[in-house]
Amino acid sequence: MSGGERKPAGGTASGGEQQASGNASYGKKPFKRSRSHFADRVTADGGDGWPVEAGRYRLVVSRACPWASRALVSRRLLGLEDALSLAVTDPIQDDRSWRFTLDPDGRDPVLGIRYLSEAYDARETGYPGGVSVPALVDVPSGKLVTNDYQQLTLDLATEWTALHRPGAPDLYPEPLRAEIDEVMEGIYHDVNNGVYRAGFASTQSDYESAYKDVFRRLEETSARLADRRYLVGDSITEADIRLFTTLVRFDAVYHGHFKCNRRKLTEDPVLWAYARDLYQTPGFGDTVDFDHIKRHYYQVHTGINPTAVVPLGPDLSGWLTPHHREELGGSPFGAGTAPGPVPEAEEVAAAGRP
Repeated sequence: MSGGERKPAGGTASGGEQQASGNASYGKKPFKRSRSHFADRVTADGGDGWPVEAGRYRLVVSRACPWASRALVSRRLLGLEDALSLAVTDPIQDDRSWRFTLDPDGRDPVLGIRYLSEAYDARETGYPGGVSVPALVDVPSGKLVTNDYQQLTLDLATEWTALHRPGAPDLYPEPLRAEIDEVMEGIYHDVNNGVYRAGFASTQSDYESAYKDVFRRLEETSARLADRRYLVGDSITEADIRLFTTLVRFDAVYHGHFKCNRRKLTEDPVLWAYARDLYQTPGFGDTVDFDHIKRHYYQVHTGINPTAVVPLGPDLSGWLTPHHREELGGSPFGAGTAPGPVPEAEEVAAAGRP
């Protein structure tokens, strides 16, 4: 089969990954998130052979995927829109995974490919793993550079500084990195990945274990945020980005679809206010597409939602209501400034906004 038709393998998920046996396999086998297979880094010194260079790379994302959404937020906050072009996939995968059917003729206009898997194949012929987003692709060669969703945003913050906009915030400040890393590790295991372990659990005991982890960590995080505006320090850091991308999906998909239903986000006053604060901060909510999110989870995961019916709710209007978190002090961008307007071509359609 050609690159665009290859079916990825595995029963694991790395980033926004498609499983080999198709959408119906979700929830029918034990869930384990795989490590990123392609972990090259784009750095200032080009140590892995990929130097930071304006216009050279293309960021491929799905607005449905929380792992890819981290990169969307980081790119906006840092002002990298002109330096790092953006490709947005269709939220509905087929068994060949992420596809560019939102673009004219079903091809990405820059890379010229129909499926993200073609960039994977250009990098490694016969690669047996899953096709995941976010993915950074080298435009001249058409080859995948990295699908390491954990490292990608850290590098955008620390290695791409020469291309940051004036006033870009420091999302990974060196004096706070140890604390940021510790906070992110717990949130990753219990919340970011925990909702997936619950949603894709194939046994009652696996589900219950993941469910308990999710809400234990959310309760601890709520207590942490009760008297501080942000997770670490007095401004937004990488830790806030990683928590936000799960919280913003919680009531829309994780509460019902993934059975994380002890309580809704809107029923935790602290986390709900915190999430609204971030959503209303430029660079966060303007990257979120609730339409893509709901259609992806409910229509792709037919193993756990065989009818593929997409719920009409929840009511999204609350995301725009006052949060009063500014009363806790702190400044969202630290010594920096807010990003500029969203480029017109990247605006989220009305169907995906409150």
